[in-house]
Amino acid sequence: MNSFAEAPPPRSRLALYLDLIRWSRPAGWLVLVWPTLAALWVAADGFPGWHLLAVFVAGTVLMRSSGCCINDIADRDFDRHVKRTAHRPITSGQVSVKEAAIVGVVLALAALALVLTTRWEAVAWSVPAVLFTILYPFTKRFFAMPQAFLGIAFNFGIVIAFAAVRGEVPATAWVLWLANLCLVLAYDTEYAMVDRDDDLKIGMKTSAITLGRFDVAAVMGFFALCLVFTAWALWPLGLGWPLALGLAAAAAQVAWHYTLIRGRTREGCFTAFSRSHWIGACLFAGVALGFALR
Repeated sequence: MNSFAEAPPPRSRLALYLDLIRWSRPAGWLVLVWPTLAALWVAADGFPGWHLLAVFVAGTVLMRSSGCCINDIADRDFDRHVKRTAHRPITSGQVSVKEAAIVGVVLALAALALVLTTRWEAVAWSVPAVLFTILYPFTKRFFAMPQAFLGIAFNFGIVIAFAAVRGEVPATAWVLWLANLCLVLAYDTEYAMVDRDDDLKIGMKTSAITLGRFDVAAVMGFFALCLVFTAWALWPLGLGWPLALGLAAAAAQVAWHYTLIRGRTREGCFTAFSRSHWIGACLFAGVALGFALR
């Protein structure tokens, strides 16, 4: 019995599985899908076609959902001590570790099946993507900045997109990779700021703890680097005013994030994280419209 609240009432298996993969909280896959789609558009020099669009949207949702299963299995003994996570299906005993593992494997295999419909280079890059997804939850035990490891895991969508379209991963892809790494460091540090007090008690390592009183400044710095790297990678493509507008809208979002996190309240930091996908959406809109009008 956890100390935060009474156990939740019984639910159907489907409802529990949907809760396990955070189906009702799409922010987690939206932060993944927008940078991936931007990379897909750049790799294809415009609209990539319905097949690749479907593969990468569905594949992103599937892999994020699989990652949730892996994360909750790894963190089940920690989650019971954190107010926000105490009632997750595995932690509360409503879904067994074996069940969650099966769900995670099935989802990952479904994502792999989608990638198999593209180039073999994309399939090859999918292997380390899965490995990093599995390893990430365990880095929170020993790595001072596990959010950086998460950024690497999240960034494989960019690499795989280029591999699927071009059969190679050029320099532009790696600059976009750096941009999104900075974006992940920013929004996942905001997320870590929500649970900092609980994480300190249980010995979990996060960027919010490591950065200490410099957390807000670091988040803003990560956001700024994301925008700089994005502009560096995309401006030479001649996307004109739509890209400029997308960058400006993203910068405005960053300024708003500062007002949310500067007080370091749980509510403000969680709102910032849960709305962070709009930064990626602005950048993708600038890319897609820029190619459409070029």
